Amino acid sequence: MKVAKDLVAASATPMVLGILAEGESYGYAILKRIHELSGGELDWTEGLLYPLLHRLERLGHVESTWHAVAGERRRKYYRITEQGLGELAEQRRQWDTVVGTLKEIWRAPFTVVPQECPS
Repeated sequence: MKVAKDLVAASATPMVLGILAEGESYGYAILKRIHELSGGELDWTEGLLYPLLHRLERLGHVESTWHAVAGERRRKYYRITEQGLGELAEQRRQWDTVVGTLKEIWRAPFTVVPQECPS
């Protein structure tokens, strides 16, 4: 199944902020975590993630620092800020509303209603 781009775009910010709320992380690890949490259904690219991380950093929701690990190349690690935690809380409230509404809509049996042809 391929998730629609609009849905991926709408959910990207709360997903990244939620992952960073678990602890500091770097780009590839964030991509891997998204893939794991979605059971392989979401396969984000660097082209989606890094512009988002840069935007979140400009907005003050995340901060970044470079770390060097012996024997490996430097990695840019991101961590959520207090402002980012506030944004995550707001995103959660909004998504809870959307998900709750969809659950109510989908609780009713699904029926296909034939469209009437205009006369």
